[in-house]
Amino acid sequence: MAADKPIDTLARWHQVAAQRDAAGLDALLAETAVFHSPVVHTPQVGKAITRRYLAAAFQVFFNPTFRYVREIAGPRDAMLEFQVEIDGVAVNGVDLIKWDGDGRIVEFKVMLRPLKAINLIHQKMAAMLQAGG
Repeated sequence: MAADKPIDTLARWHQVAAQRDAAGLDALLAETAVFHSPVVHTPQVGKAITRRYLAAAFQVFFNPTFRYVREIAGPRDAMLEFQVEIDGVAVNGVDLIKWDGDGRIVEFKVMLRPLKAINLIHQKMAAMLQAGG
């Protein structure tokens, strides 16, 4: 169902992320959304699984040290670089987001560095997802 006016995807993403609003993801994600995790080999396909991964990420990443430090945006995609400290480990990463003509996210890819951070995030995300996060 096409909206009369497309969603302002980046503004909406920043709002949902700042509020850790997992319910707000429902209106933002396309039914065909695909999530690419930095620690899972295969793409996670579909709105439900993408929402589940992003909701878990809200709990793992969004502490008071989280901040986006750079944003590069095009008409239907963006790169958001972030920094956060988790358990004393400095994590640097990039969210690559693509959206459709209605502004709904169709692809969300997370890339992380350094290796120590990837290992920590793997452990924490696995625990969150197993807990139903």
